Amino acid sequence: MKKLFRQKKLLITALMILVVLFVCFMIPFRTALVFYKQNTSQIQAFLPIEKGETFQIIWKHSIHLTDVVEKFRVTEKHEFEEYEMIYEHFGIGMPSNAGKGETFVYENGKYHIKDMERVFPTINIRNGRTVSEHRLVWGENGEKMVRFNEYFEPGAFFTMKVDRLNLWQYLKGVKIHE
Repeated sequence: MKKLFRQKKLLITALMILVVLFVCFMIPFRTALVFYKQNTSQIQAFLPIEKGETFQIIWKHSIHLTDVVEKFRVTEKHEFEEYEMIYEHFGIGMPSNAGKGETFVYENGKYHIKDMERVFPTINIRNGRTVSEHRLVWGENGEKMVRFNEYFEPGAFFTMKVDRLNLWQYLKGVKIHE
């Protein structure tokens, strides 16, 4: 009888440990800038990030072959707020002035649109195919940078979203690092 009781107790303990481990692995615990393979839930890569933190996406304009810098911050609602854009030339795909409430200035040979408050729940991005020089910059002073080509194929489409990852996704995924 004692042996049967110990076996049941051991089985219940083992099941409880498995349930706790399962729950720990499945509960989201870390906020991240997540790059999903477009139109899927497959995580291509992620960068741990918190509300209020900023990052930049720098891409090479395929016609002018100059950098375009788009600056974002993560909102309280886990969305993106674009707050500044910097570029060198007007033309295809580039704004020629600021929108309502925004400021348009020319500084150090570049055009800046400041005071932007453009909010997006997700952003669809294509890593350049012909001119593939997209970069992700982050850190307090923008001191950390990676090239998209280190994580994505040229021409690849993906959806960028601020999401909460569980331990399984975090351990299984490709963490972006400097």
